Amino acid sequence: MAPTTVMAKKTMDFLVGRSWDNSLLDETCHHLAEDLPLKPDAPGSMIEFRRSLTISFFFKFYLKVLCWLQMSGISKSKNKVPRHYMSAINKFHKISIKSCQLFEIIANGNRSEKAVGQPFVHMSAYKQATGEAVYCDDIPHIEGELYLALVGSTKAHAEIVSIDASSALEMEGVKAFFCHRDLPAKQNSIGPIVHDEEVFASNIVTAQGQCIGAIVAIDQATAQAAARKVKVEYKTIEPIILTIPEAIKNDSISHNFDRCIHKGQVDSAFVNCDYIHEGEFKIGGQDHFYLETHCALAIPKGEDGEMEIIASSQNPTETQMDTAHVLGVPANRIVCKVKRMGGGFGGKETRSHIVVLPCAIAAQRLNVPIRCMLDRDEDMVKSGTRHPFLGRYKVGFMKNGKIVSLDSKVYSNAGYSIDLTPGITERAVFHIDNCYNIPNLRSRGFICLTNTVSNTAFRGFGGPQGMIITENWMHEVATILKMDPVKLRYMNMYREGDTTHFNQPLINCTIRRCWQECLSNSHYWERKKQVDAFNMENRWKKRGISVIPTKFGIAFTVKFMNQAGALVHIYKDGSILLTHGGTEMGQGLHTKMIQVACETLGVPIEKVHISETSTDKVPNTSATAASAGSDLNGMAVLNACRKLNERLAPFKAANLKGTWEEWVNAAYLKRVGLSATGFYKTPDIGYDFTTNSGNPFNYFCYGAACSEVEIDCLTGDHSILRSDIVMDVGDSLNPAIDIGQIEGAFMQGYGLFVLEEERYSLDGFLYTRGPGTYKIPSFNDVPAVFNVSLLKGVSNPRAVYSSKAIGEPPLFLASSVFFAIKEAISDARTEEGLDGIFRIDSPATAEAIRMACSDRFTRQFPAPDPNTFKPWSTVI
Repeated sequence: MAPTTVMAKKTMDFLVGRSWDNSLLDETCHHLAEDLPLKPDAPGSMIEFRRSLTISFFFKFYLKVLCWLQMSGISKSKNKVPRHYMSAINKFHKISIKSCQLFEIIANGNRSEKAVGQPFVHMSAYKQATGEAVYCDDIPHIEGELYLALVGSTKAHAEIVSIDASSALEMEGVKAFFCHRDLPAKQNSIGPIVHDEEVFASNIVTAQGQCIGAIVAIDQATAQAAARKVKVEYKTIEPIILTIPEAIKNDSISHNFDRCIHKGQVDSAFVNCDYIHEGEFKIGGQDHFYLETHCALAIPKGEDGEMEIIASSQNPTETQMDTAHVLGVPANRIVCKVKRMGGGFGGKETRSHIVVLPCAIAAQRLNVPIRCMLDRDEDMVKSGTRHPFLGRYKVGFMKNGKIVSLDSKVYSNAGYSIDLTPGITERAVFHIDNCYNIPNLRSRGFICLTNTVSNTAFRGFGGPQGMIITENWMHEVATILKMDPVKLRYMNMYREGDTTHFNQPLINCTIRRCWQECLSNSHYWERKKQVDAFNMENRWKKRGISVIPTKFGIAFTVKFMNQAGALVHIYKDGSILLTHGGTEMGQGLHTKMIQVACETLGVPIEKVHISETSTDKVPNTSATAASAGSDLNGMAVLNACRKLNERLAPFKAANLKGTWEEWVNAAYLKRVGLSATGFYKTPDIGYDFTTNSGNPFNYFCYGAACSEVEIDCLTGDHSILRSDIVMDVGDSLNPAIDIGQIEGAFMQGYGLFVLEEERYSLDGFLYTRGPGTYKIPSFNDVPAVFNVSLLKGVSNPRAVYSSKAIGEPPLFLASSVFFAIKEAISDARTEEGLDGIFRIDSPATAEAIRMACSDRFTRQFPAPDPNTFKPWSTVI
């Protein structure tokens, strides 16, 4: 309520000598509201929530004291705490987490070297747990190395009048300052799809944190201190656009990238519907919050313009090409290496350039190694987040629940540049159906340009945003029809052989199997009755349970990106060095690729080693993204290993009882090449928006999740009591890693849908720039019972060893928590006579939950007229 502790003195004086009974409660709440006022523009925002929370806390205290007085026999009052009010007093108590992981282990048979399908431990697990794993900034300093710090814009939309680095350059230990004046305009212009960004902003800045220059100094502290001394004079430009509604109002929309998919007769189909419902839904952004922030080390080689880049990047080839572009040299002079990343989640697919390119420029000009690693607050301000989305929809349906027609528009908040937003918006348009067969469907996507950080790829790449918009209106349709959402969803669910709105047939569609197994494993119908019984007996704690399906398309929707390469060396001692185009960011890709190589060559897993990913070993790679890392690189590894098998076959045939080492040595002595490249391109893929034809995806991943939650209606707090997940991963390459990915994706999705909220000042300053102001999931947020089951008896002929992708598909299943919360809120509202549809957007934060549980305490603080004040912050 204030920066320092405040006392409710009037309330305290009022309470002295009063009887502790119901007559006291309303008057005390009134006095508290007067004692603890908050202006609509008070710092911290959330005004109605904070004021309601104050009264709610007193109500809890009032009940607790009343209960104690009664139990102790002190109070003779007839007022007693109703039994169904007791839940207001009880706190959440986190019990020990219980979990179960169900999967099949493929029998070894007669082969001791069976690798694929085995739950091998992640190859770096022990090194990571002990701190021995080497990340970019762990590389020992090189002689002569200097440190770089970025100078970011302090304005969200302004003209740069002047840049003065003289004070910074006078500091001891400062070596240089670089800005747009040090680069030709063409080399300063960058961007993965269109060149609408600059390495160093030259004339206009369009977001706070946008890079204007870079200071180079002897160490990090000196460089950062000097960067703060660089003086930039601005001339503010209006308007400052932060949110999607503001972008729509100001027509700040990039119409060059509008997308539309149209199937059936959408408009005419509405005529024959029993019901037509219209609405909108907003989902906020999400910071990647990887453990390792953006980091780069640029090492000039001293001749021919050669440079080595060591970066925390998911996209070494893009990093190589961007570096060559800004330095004005051919790509063959630049080698980009990635040992491992401390997390990526899509945030290091294209945005690595914010540190790589300034380092490369400085290294070239000064001819010394240059290092830069962002602090957490710098990373959150500069590197971009998941795209916020706004969905508007019109849905027509019948009395029995059959969905007939859908007209949907999705708007994405790109931030200040295009980056990968076209592909992200496209995927939202592709995934607007989620798992439902809607015969008449029109889905349109629009890109909004705003004065926030440039948003970028994030696990799911627009899919989760599109799917939750649909699941929201599905929930609203169920409310209108007074129908169980589980029955409504299943009624409209795809079947084998159905065709999507983009005309791709669903082959090996397992969504109904996943759904039914999830209902069975979770004992949904039995627990639904238990939830209803709990809610009947408790007024201030409510429970909700929800089941949500997912269907996620696997492939880059840009056709040429669906390719990969590999390089396999067999050395004379029989050891194998494997290199492929994918990068390791903790997801276990290297482990799986080693398993593929071992399985194909028939060698024990100890024989194969992966050192790093490097552009001088495997060229022209696609980013490790779109959940396609194992699919693409695995097939390339398979291709290379099969070539080597063919070369070794004569030596195996000549010595059937020989060892691997003997066969390899015999081949070497006969001058047979023991090195092979592999290549793979995904067949039968490609889509045309103009004709709505082709296959944008190689195949689909399916899954379902059931989650049960309990909410505190007075505070908005909540606890996940149980989550059950069933996921189709085909024939898993490594079930231990796949289950880890499912659990991790679920928790990250939980953060997206429930916890993580970005707040900006109205002039574009990001308030949520660290763990103190930005809430990410913690150990305490893990479901008390967390069960994961891999669907049995399924395969996938479209990927390596019949496996399926796993990185992104499970994330959306966390929306089951969001909709379980919505179910719980709905029951709380019913107690207040508030039946029917209500709106709660994502994330369902404590504020959103508390204010949606409308009661006499929240009604004490109505929202002020938005035209009468300027709020302290806005949520994008």
